[in-house]
Amino acid sequence: MEWKPLPVGIDDFEKIVTGDYFYVDKTLFIKELLDMKGEVNLFTRPRRFGKTLNMSMLRYFFEENPENVSRIFQGLNIMDTGEKYLDHMGKYPVIMISLKSMKQPSYELAFEMLKKP
Repeated sequence: MEWKPLPVGIDDFEKIVTGDYFYVDKTLFIKELLDMKGEVNLFTRPRRFGKTLNMSMLRYFFEENPENVSRIFQGLNIMDTGEKYLDHMGKYPVIMISLKSMKQPSYELAFEMLKKP
């Protein structure tokens, strides 16, 4: 088995999957989220538990995108769940906000960090 690098510090789902990094497939989380049918979902986990990476995965799956993003999910578990779930791919506007860069010495600097993509 070929050694794959760990994606330390990388929180972009596409970069991890296409960059041939070691990745534990958590795409069935998308199915669970759709099955729960919650109007609002709150994701709480301790620091360094992959919240931003999971949000990135959800964004790539649900976000309206003129480019076909199904290529990113090829070979991952979500692609085996059927049309009921895959029909949701690329169908919704997505707003993703991460506050991980907000720990700054001043409000002004924290606000500037929040505005960065």
